[in-house]
Amino acid sequence: MRIATTIVGVFLLFGCKSGLTDRDNNNASGGKLAVPEFSGKSLSYQELDGQNPDGSRGIGMQEGVTRRDPSDVIKVDNTWYVWYSKVTHADVAANEQFLRASGYVATLWYATSKDEGHTWIEQNEALGVGKKGAFDAQAVFTPNILKFKNRYYLFYDAVKPTPGRTDGLFENNSTTDFTNMGVAVADSPDEPWKRISCEPIFRYTPDGESFDSYRVDDSGLVVRDGRIWLYYKGRNLRDGRGGPGNTKMGVAFAEKPEGPYKKYTGNPILDKSHEVFIWSHREGIAAYASLSKTLEYAPDGLDFTTNPVGIETLPKPIAPGAFRPELTEPLQYGRGIQWGISMRDPGGPFPYLVRWECDLSVPETCHEETRE
Repeated sequence: MRIATTIVGVFLLFGCKSGLTDRDNNNASGGKLAVPEFSGKSLSYQELDGQNPDGSRGIGMQEGVTRRDPSDVIKVDNTWYVWYSKVTHADVAANEQFLRASGYVATLWYATSKDEGHTWIEQNEALGVGKKGAFDAQAVFTPNILKFKNRYYLFYDAVKPTPGRTDGLFENNSTTDFTNMGVAVADSPDEPWKRISCEPIFRYTPDGESFDSYRVDDSGLVVRDGRIWLYYKGRNLRDGRGGPGNTKMGVAFAEKPEGPYKKYTGNPILDKSHEVFIWSHREGIAAYASLSKTLEYAPDGLDFTTNPVGIETLPKPIAPGAFRPELTEPLQYGRGIQWGISMRDPGGPFPYLVRWECDLSVPETCHEETRE
């Protein structure tokens, strides 16, 4: 049964030409910069079935199972796809139970939908852990997806067991448990995924000073000007246990999904971004800064701060992914987002996935109007 619950609050909409204003903030050349206004729209959630009427497994609440940190959603032919981190608690050793609701013991699974995300069928494990000693030997988690030159690329975060332990366990400490990113490739979303490399394709900065000197996580992907733009969150080694509350967003560029990636010299580009959630919006990139609970916009995809237009909004989806057509068919002009998949009950014993819906779309007429 579908249960849709409307949440009191707002999820904001970027304006079209009629919603543009010339702010008092001056840009570098001394002129005024036109930035989009925001207007309120309601946000609703739909609880998804854990067990479908036909007996197939869904992605909703299931006792003994954690599903979390979904990817963005893509559509291939007449099927929608989402990937996510999954932990089956029966497979987690007793001394690892403190991690059972986290991604640090997870592997990657995927589900498909035929009705625009209202009903899902869980398929198979998409990617398991790497070989012993590899950077992804402990867990693979927090995936994201991109189609590039007719192949599909599954990006993921990864950790290996805590260095120095003889029992192969992962402590999730704040000193030696670094994270990196990997990527796997397939010719279709349903085919087996093959790792591009046994080494990370994207690494933390090992200098102890940079905003990403401890962890790089949570990819957000877009193709702009023929290049891969990889948005990510970073944690600084010096922040220790306070790191999650001080995460920031950066971006890196590559000519192909497997890299090599060059980090933007202006990083970090957005503060208070414990979750990285970006999408193509009009000429630029929109982003949700999860810690400040604001929506931000950068016309060039980089500068979110010179003329800030973020507005605080509550509530927001938790660790959301959105249906983003530009991940399979690159667009010159972003049409925004309207729905996606997010996490529910992250602090509970069995986190699970829900469908969310809002209106952050750009009207069809907006493109022409803003270019007059």
